[in-house]
Amino acid sequence: MMGTDLQTRRQILRDLRDLGVSAMALPFLTGLPSLYGKTIPALRKQRLVLVFSPNGTVPTRFWPDQTGEGFACTPILKPLEPYRERMLIMKGISNKIRGDGDSHMRGMSCLLTADELFPGNIQGGSDTPAGWAKGISIDQELKRFLQSREETRTRFGSLEFGVAVPDRADPWTRMCYAGPNKPLAPISDPEQILGKLYGDTKDRENLASIVEGVKEDLRRVAKKLSPEDKVVLEEHLALVRDMERELAASAGQEMLAHPMPEIDPDIELVNDNTPRISRMQIDLLVNAMANDMTRIATLQFMRSVGQARMNWLGIKDGHHSLSHEPDTNEASQEKLQKINAWFAGELAYLVKRLAETPESGGDGTMLDNTLVIWLNELGKGNSHTLNDIPFLAIGGAPGLRMGRFLDFSRYKEREDGKMKVVGRVPHNRLWLAIAKSMGHELETFGLPSLSTDGALDLG
Repeated sequence: MMGTDLQTRRQILRDLRDLGVSAMALPFLTGLPSLYGKTIPALRKQRLVLVFSPNGTVPTRFWPDQTGEGFACTPILKPLEPYRERMLIMKGISNKIRGDGDSHMRGMSCLLTADELFPGNIQGGSDTPAGWAKGISIDQELKRFLQSREETRTRFGSLEFGVAVPDRADPWTRMCYAGPNKPLAPISDPEQILGKLYGDTKDRENLASIVEGVKEDLRRVAKKLSPEDKVVLEEHLALVRDMERELAASAGQEMLAHPMPEIDPDIELVNDNTPRISRMQIDLLVNAMANDMTRIATLQFMRSVGQARMNWLGIKDGHHSLSHEPDTNEASQEKLQKINAWFAGELAYLVKRLAETPESGGDGTMLDNTLVIWLNELGKGNSHTLNDIPFLAIGGAPGLRMGRFLDFSRYKEREDGKMKVVGRVPHNRLWLAIAKSMGHELETFGLPSLSTDGALDLG
């Protein structure tokens, strides 16, 4: 973007204030390109959303049988079938970070940082205790990169959403890091998110009438907007109105009090309203990105070692306990498939919302310019393996060719004629490829020794 364009943006903000538009109205308006006139070209808004679910997957029910373009969706991936041609499934990518902490701790806090944990006194499993991660997470590194440039700077830089993340702070609950020893907590309460996006929570005891407070401001500005941006503005307003009604209806029923109080450090009871809260958080995430409040977001479901009891699926067992059952326990395998398919369904809802939302000021939909990555802290729960972590990308990003199942494992023939895996690629290289797709040409990320072969080729 040229300097004159930046001046135009600043002038528009001054003009809005001259019109008497309050600061509370600005979140509804600053992402609408028609305010800036035809002299500013529509820029590609590349976005990234990282979606986490815990405790590993069921490999035989997750990985397709055939690599390349002709793969079929497995039972866990069935909810994503409509987006098969927009998916990139990646096997053979491993978290090779070693050192302090157990596999769950390193799986979670090294997932996005790709760096070691500091020594510490947080004890897990049978391994050495550990502390927080030593480095910045890839989402925050990309936030820092985008916020350093005027043309890609947004109001928040990044947003961290949670769903049923317990109110505790340890390496099992944190995957985002602003830097060494700087974990970031996700926000699991939609009311807090709504207030952060649209309300002035410092001066308001509740979020009632956010729309009423800015209605007149928005009416005055509406005549400056293109027909497309008027539709986007109405969608913003409709979402806030619906969210206010939802929160007001829930207030007297304590519907948003989740997770329920923990009865011991290892078990948290997740409120049965989790599916409803998940959809609210996803709607808020898409809305924030549609209004260009952020281009980086994370959505964290529960936590590593989480014992979510998914009553809405008819499953009473804790998720982590189920993940430790042997592969021969067919009943547990069926339940784990059901749990992971539910996560896939929530991912499908997010993708659907992006796919049905037109790109403001440009061609296509938001999904064309948004890369969504589904990830986990483990490859498989009962073995605690950090190999073959299920990485799945959906959407669009420069340099990534979708509609494929890629296996980055290297194989060697054994004496009995069968093939043996002899090598997998470190996930540091995946983050280098994602950074490159966002225009950030990093040479290394995380532990430098695991970045020597450069970014993965996903084209």
